[in-house]
Amino acid sequence: MPKILIVGGGYAGFYTAWKLEKWLRAGEAEVTIVDPLPYMTYQPFLPEVAAGSIEPRHAVVSLRRHLKKTNVVTAKVTKVDHATKTATITPEVGDPWTVDYDQVVMTAGAVSRTFPIPGVADEAIGLKTIEEAAAIRDKLLTNFAAAANLPAGAARDRLLTVTVVGGGFAGIEVFAELRSFASDLLKKYPQLTIDDTHFHLVEAMGRIMPEVSLETSHWVLKNLAERAATVHLDTQLKSAVGGVIELSTGESFESDLIVWTAGVMANPMVRSTDLPLEERGRITVKADLRVVDGDTVVPDAWACGDVAATPDLTGKGVGGFCVPNAQHAVRMGKHLAKNITASLRGEGVADYRHDNLGAVAGLGVGVGVFQSGKFVLKGLPAWAAHRGYHGLAMPSFERKFRVATGWWNNMWLGRDIVSLDNRERPRAAFEEFASRPKAAVAEPAAPATPEIGKAAGEPGPAYANPADEKGAPAEGDAEKPARKAPARKPAAKKPAVKKDDEAAVAADAGRGSLSTSD
Repeated sequence: MPKILIVGGGYAGFYTAWKLEKWLRAGEAEVTIVDPLPYMTYQPFLPEVAAGSIEPRHAVVSLRRHLKKTNVVTAKVTKVDHATKTATITPEVGDPWTVDYDQVVMTAGAVSRTFPIPGVADEAIGLKTIEEAAAIRDKLLTNFAAAANLPAGAARDRLLTVTVVGGGFAGIEVFAELRSFASDLLKKYPQLTIDDTHFHLVEAMGRIMPEVSLETSHWVLKNLAERAATVHLDTQLKSAVGGVIELSTGESFESDLIVWTAGVMANPMVRSTDLPLEERGRITVKADLRVVDGDTVVPDAWACGDVAATPDLTGKGVGGFCVPNAQHAVRMGKHLAKNITASLRGEGVADYRHDNLGAVAGLGVGVGVFQSGKFVLKGLPAWAAHRGYHGLAMPSFERKFRVATGWWNNMWLGRDIVSLDNRERPRAAFEEFASRPKAAVAEPAAPATPEIGKAAGEPGPAYANPADEKGAPAEGDAEKPARKAPARKPAAKKPAVKKDDEAAVAADAGRGSLSTSD
């Protein structure tokens, strides 16, 4: 039975495996998916997770729960040698091992792409994982609680300043969602006003959201300005050392929450394969998603999603390739499953082609923007379209239900504003109050035993030397006359101890003792 190895469990990998389970016949192939995470993250929901509108676990899809016929391995693929059709799998705990396969599917996805800007690696956080989104939410909540206890000044301003770097869809969405969240939080903190909060977005280009028209992007900028959110266009981040933001315009301010969304790149793990890569580090593929080396097809190797340079047959892609977004990755995964099934059965494979349906973004509760061609929706209708589209796109009924019920609950009950920031150190409370063994008390060193007849440290004898067995004086004392023992006097009667002195006597008697509490 052919073995299919899927490297990566993101959109493309999950949907490839999910649809292979649907279309493959029993015994037609054995499918294994390997990813260091046991779930797929629905990334369009990350801004809403960061803003408290969706619970973190509701925005992920368990691989083991929904891939019932696929072997799920929670580990990293650290090497692929397609020449021998083997892959090295490295778990977090334990030794690596090697597996063989008949066909490989590379869907390792993308990671945040950063630049060597001082302070970014130490101070900023990305928005590619569910853990990052949840941490952003907790950070904002924790900062509000801390700022409410401080007087107006630099310390409070730093806590209430949020900086987002990158004006693409991800950056604008998380920026607007956090602004909406912060405005809502002010209702719970009467000590603070909207003027105490500071939101800055830094974009190197002269515009935001290149996926929509310039007119639509201007409406978004106006809307953000009305909500006390500042967008810096044609501006670069120069430094973020110590949380001090320095911009190319010369402006400088302190920020305790810095979110980096300025681009992604193909997962670097593809460099540990012998598959062909283009200049940006992506695997080169044909439109039918087969890996190619120049014009030569690499047999039994497939790739799609953010890790692949897939030709955009519509001619609308950047540089002639499909842009790395969820819309393409989901559809590529489904299409790839069909092509793999067809190839196993000796049938022809089809090219991937998808016309962009448009762009939709949520900008906070009740605010959104949607554009398809020249048709544009703004405000509440666009926000409803955003939730409707992504609610339906979330895989599986179980996930759809969890997300939709969460939205419904928030509509009537409001967003949950409890910070779980301490989960970064979940044992902190236990460690603080846990009893520990007391440090062992060292026993006092016993005094050195003096030589017989001599006191320790004294030059001369303190006591008479003992006699030998026959009663003769010890050697060295022969010339000394023996002293006559004095007559023993009758023992004097001990005086009675007064009650007032009993405590002093007892204390004096115990001065040389050690207790377990010393």
